[in-house]
Amino acid sequence: MTSLFSKFFKKSNTPISSETPILKESYNVMKNIKLETAQKYSDTAKFKLMQDAVYEDLTDEEDTKYRMTVSYELESEDDQYPLEDILDKFLIHVSDFFESENKPNSNSYKGELAGELNDLLKAQVIIGKKVYNQDFLDDDKMVRLD
Repeated sequence: MTSLFSKFFKKSNTPISSETPILKESYNVMKNIKLETAQKYSDTAKFKLMQDAVYEDLTDEEDTKYRMTVSYELESEDDQYPLEDILDKFLIHVSDFFESENKPNSNSYKGELAGELNDLLKAQVIIGKKVYNQDFLDDDKMVRLD
């Protein structure tokens, strides 16, 4: 799990020199984002369908006990920013990577996202869309991602 997890999360902030900054037009594109139904959700003693492919984990007592599974493709393996920023924006986290279904040397991934019910429902706005980041200069002249 460590190698797959570390593959999802790479981040760096590069200071800009006195030369003209070079900003990437875009980073890795996350595309073909789909909702999936994990096999484990069929265990009704452990999972309950709430709405729109979001399940309640009946074994979890936290507020973030809700789960949804998504699959997606990356156009390249250079950067994994879209996923990390999606997690931050919607206050959700990855709770399962479905390692057996995520094949090595593939740009297709399947994972379970977890969080509060409303946060997962809001995150569904990305389903069927392409998600990517762009560089911008902050007030301190650092290249940041948006």
